Parts: sequence; C-alpha cells; structure tokens
Amino acid sequence: MKPSNRHIHILLGSMAVALVAFDTMAQQPQSAQQQSTSSAIIRRAREDARNDARKNASGVTERMQQFYEEPARSDADAQWMKIVYRQVDLDKVKNAPLYYPEEIIDGQENLFRIIMRLVADGQLDGYEYLDGREIFNDQYRIKVRDMLDRFHIIYTEAKGSTEKNPRFAIEESDVPTNEVLSYYLLERWELDKRTNRMRTTVDAICPVLHRAGDFGGEAVKYPMFWLKMDKLRPYLAQQSIFIDDDNNLASYTYDDFFTLGLYEGDIYKTRNLRNLSMMQMYPDPDDLRHAQDSIQNYLTNYEKKMWVPSREELAIMAEERERIAAGDTIASRDEAVSSVPKSSSRRAVTSRRGQKSSSAPKSKTTKVKTSKPKVAKSSAKRSVRRRK
Repeated sequence: MKPSNRHIHILLGSMAVALVAFDTMAQQPQSAQQQSTSSAIIRRAREDARNDARKNASGVTERMQQFYEEPARSDADAQWMKIVYRQVDLDKVKNAPLYYPEEIIDGQENLFRIIMRLVADGQLDGYEYLDGREIFNDQYRIKVRDMLDRFHIIYTEAKGSTEKNPRFAIEESDVPTNEVLSYYLLERWELDKRTNRMRTTVDAICPVLHRAGDFGGEAVKYPMFWLKMDKLRPYLAQQSIFIDDDNNLASYTYDDFFTLGLYEGDIYKTRNLRNLSMMQMYPDPDDLRHAQDSIQNYLTNYEKKMWVPSREELAIMAEERERIAAGDTIASRDEAVSSVPKSSSRRAVTSRRGQKSSSAPKSKTTKVKTSKPKVAKSSAKRSVRRRK
C-alpha cells in the first residue's frame, strides 16, 4: 500500500518541527554562556574602574605603577648575586627620617602610617612572614582583618567595603607608630653581566612591632608582614622628607632614601642552604660582629676588585704601604708628631688594627748652610755719559 500525499506532508511537517526545536535547544545553552561571559566581563570592568578611581584618588595612576615596576630579571644577565636580610633600627640617627614625625604634621606622615593606610584600604597586598622564607603569591597573601585582630589594632569598616574587597579605616591615634621601631629589608646585590656593574635593590620591606609584656622587661619583636617594594615605591615617591638637621629643606623622598641607600642597618641573615640566621651560625657576639663586618666589606669591595686601579691610585697605595712598613700612621705625619712630647726619643704609633708599635729613633737632621748670593760689583768706575 503506497502512502498518500497527506501522510507525506504530515511526516515532513513533523520533521521540520523537530529540527526547529533542536536548534532552539542548542541555542539556549550558547546564549546562557554568552550572557554569563558578558556579565563576568562587566563585573571585572567595574572592579578595575573602582581600583583605578581609588588609585587616582591617592595620586598614583596606572602609568606610575608601571614606571616603578621592574621587569622580570633573567638569570642569564646576572653573573653573581647575593641575597641579604638587613635590620634597620630606627633608634639610629641615619634612620630617623623613617620614624619622624610621629603625628601627621601639614600632610607629612612617617613610613608606617603610609604603609598601614594603604594596606587597610586594600591598595597594597601584604604577605605572611614565614620565619625567613618569602613567598609572594596568593596563597600567602594576608587577610587584613585577621592581621589587625592579631596585633590588636582597632579599626572600623570603611565606606565601600564588601566581603570580597574589604576596606578598613584606622584612626590616627590607633596606629601603633611608637611601637614600630625597626624594619626588615630584603636586599639583592647583583652583578650585571651586560654592564659589569654592581646593582643593589630593596625587594621587600617588613615593619616590626616591639612590644613588652604586662610586667615590663625587654620588648619582643613581632614581624608583621612583607610588602613588595616595587608596589610601594609609587606612594613613597610622593612623600618628601629631609634627612638631616643641617638642611631642613625636604629635597628627598622615601623612595630616594631606599634607592640611594641612605639608611643604616645590620645584616642578620644571608640566603643559605640551611636557612639559618647569622645568630644561629655565630652564637658568640664577637664572632657575629666579625662575620657581619666581613660580609659587608665583601659586598662593598666586590666591584672594586674587578677594575684595574689607575696610576694615581697605585701611587697612593704604594705610599700607604711605605708608611705602614715604616711604622707610621694612616693619618698625616704632622698630627702624629704634634701628639708626641719633645723629650721622648722614641714615639709610639698606632696601626690600623689599633695596636701600638715602636718606630725607629729619629735620625739627626743636619742643617745645610745656605750661603747668601754675592752681589755682583759693577766694573765701571767712571760714567760714560756725554758731558757738556
């Protein structure tokens, strides 16, 4: 029995309806995926806009941030590298610009106030202090709320704070500036193979709280968190400071203070395989001080040993060796002679290491008689002028 035309039309119509339904079902997930992607892009754009507005309000633009960010260094460009951990004590005179002023005066604030304001506002990311190991990734990024609770710093939630992007406000009187009495610095000493020059940079900084117990005693140090220096530098470049009492003109910035190495600090650790500090390797205080001085001299003189000295430098070095061999001091000979009484026939001189050694007796100096030049007598006895 052959199918009629009616049956054929019904079959074709049902097939067309099935195809349309299949296309509709296939397009629904695609449209939902497109909507979710577009919504994610919109949310990301809004977050970027809020971050840009926050940075612009603080005076730091994206272009400034890119200017201070250093490109990733390749190990192929470095011939030698040394990682040094240094403790900067704010009680030292050279480091006083990092501590003063304690209170905000005419818009000028010290280093720790700048750091806490940026971290609490969510503009800078801090990383956990892991007992000498620095890992700057999202896993070890600090939670600001937990950090403030841990160090008992009073705070309130700032305007615009969300669960995903929390922001906090700290009153000026609640910032513990008087307890942050030192900083840890992570220095990188690197010899660039392309320029054959030593380059010293500060990669990270860590504020350290000094807190005593309820019954007094010696203060205990509490490292708070690490901050990457290239992220902090744009904000440090905006704060002008003066670095000594002789010149009260604020001609430097906090960025200049670290870039030019105007601070003074002791080495408390160098990167090593066992991850030990200097105090663990040298328990004796004298050995510890000797090791610190030895490392500092090695870093300072490493670049000097690479270059051949000039003729003037060779002459100065030869003269210095002759003075040391003769038992003379590095200071001028006039100062050494003036400090010795005339009655002593032998004088004691001090060498570089502070040891006294006796020098040879003075040799008698014979005075050389200088004869006065004779005045040549004129041989003419009679005037030769024409007489009238």
